[in-house]
Amino acid sequence: MSSEDNKRVLAQAYAEISKGNGQWLLERLADDIEWTIIGTTVMSGVYRGKTEVATKLFANLRSRLAGPVVFTPERFIAEGDHVVMQAKGTATSKDGKPYNNSYCIIAGFAGGKIKTMIDYVDTELITSALGR
Repeated sequence: MSSEDNKRVLAQAYAEISKGNGQWLLERLADDIEWTIIGTTVMSGVYRGKTEVATKLFANLRSRLAGPVVFTPERFIAEGDHVVMQAKGTATSKDGKPYNNSYCIIAGFAGGKIKTMIDYVDTELITSALGR
């Protein structure tokens, strides 16, 4: 896939997530995806494989939020097999706290699938809004 194709996939993935459709993204992840959330928060860590992403990362986030994070992409930068997305996200925790984060996400593509994801986020906000 071209850099432009990869940008379109990432943009569509986050448009679908914003509507509560995480399945769209899951179908585009490589079976051996490695997804990293920076920091030392309850969400931080390296999630390996589609199953772990779905059952640990996505499930953990869903259990803490009242609805999906609605993403507003600000820019996409693509070079080779990597796409960087800078975005804002808005959501509300199940406790009613605002969860309005800033994101810089680096996606690595291989064989038409997303092979790596690294999320750079406001980790203090994760802790204050989503808990420990």
